Amino acid sequence: MTDPATPDDTSAAGDGPRPLTILIGADTFTPHVNGAARFAERLAAGLVARGHDVHVLAPGKSRAPHGTFTEVVEGQPMTVHRVPSHRYWPHDWLTFVFPWMTKHYSRKALASVEPDVVHIQSHINLGRGLARETHKRGIPLIATNHVMPENVLDFTTLPPILDTYAIKILWADAKRTFDLTRAVTTPTRRAADFLESTIDITNVIPISCGIEAGNYTADLTPRDANRIVFVGRLTTEKQIDVVLRAITKLDPALDVTFDIVGNGDQRRNLEHLTKELGLSDRVTFHGHTTDEELKGCLTNASAFVIASIAELQSIATMEAMASGLPIVAADAVALPHLVHDGENGFLFTPGDVDDLAAKLTTVLTQTPEARLAMQQASLDGVKVHDMQRTLDTFEALYRGDPLPE
Repeated sequence: MTDPATPDDTSAAGDGPRPLTILIGADTFTPHVNGAARFAERLAAGLVARGHDVHVLAPGKSRAPHGTFTEVVEGQPMTVHRVPSHRYWPHDWLTFVFPWMTKHYSRKALASVEPDVVHIQSHINLGRGLARETHKRGIPLIATNHVMPENVLDFTTLPPILDTYAIKILWADAKRTFDLTRAVTTPTRRAADFLESTIDITNVIPISCGIEAGNYTADLTPRDANRIVFVGRLTTEKQIDVVLRAITKLDPALDVTFDIVGNGDQRRNLEHLTKELGLSDRVTFHGHTTDEELKGCLTNASAFVIASIAELQSIATMEAMASGLPIVAADAVALPHLVHDGENGFLFTPGDVDDLAAKLTTVLTQTPEARLAMQQASLDGVKVHDMQRTLDTFEALYRGDPLPE
């Protein structure tokens, strides 16, 4: 990783660090709904609230004109540079910028904004082009990795025999991008270890995506029904089918219901599987909801379940913790960073329907005292992911200052 010059942080009045002009490059941003987009939105809004001049370079909205607009994101106004994009048809909502145009749009944005620092949210496509143009100009560059190339294989339309070769190419390209940066971050220590062991890179910095825990409500009273909930995209790697099959193995006397909040390319398949398993009267597909509806589903649930095998952090799991829920999660990638087995929930063997059913049974049949202890452990565990701490750390990276504890 390179170490370009640090921005001059002296304010004109000499009374503290001056606000920075920050350009965030995001291949996925509102109205997209996914963890990487949500993080970029919260980061940008948090930086605006701290007085920085924040610009976002992102794909244009579907059927909307491209150009530079003031958009209100997470309650904060910011400048968003929307570039022409196109629907990627193998995916249910993803739009992309033509790869051969990413440097062109990056050059225009850099010339217009003249940023003190650039922060890309992926090493793919728009982030890739922006990284190369930023490096040419000697502007400090930070990269955050939210992506596992394995996540995108479902949408490449490649035959499975070529998957291993495709992954190798994707990781090699990621290294070339990361080598241009001052620092590479990723949401958890496990995710950082994974990245360092996968490509020849060192000193990856774990920085939580952060969450405003106070925006969520915990109900610590006993439940009058067994309601489990999942929040997230309905894609293959989320393995929601494993949860559905596990529900069929639970004691019918538990009368468990399952709320699924989110949309995705697998929704139709999952609805079909739900009917096939005889669960139609116990499973509700809510689709995309308002923030208030989402928070209500979490507050009123008995437990949060996530079977995903490709989470670099999982904002949805942190939201569930902030809502005081016990968590039942796959023992995969970064989820064990959030879920401490036997404390704020349980980990199960990924893909193991019987193990998941057993862990769900334990959570749903525990004593009120044991449940309350798990709820409190979730609330305590999410405190270290406070968004203000995340913003402090990124500000230090942007300025080239020592990182806070």
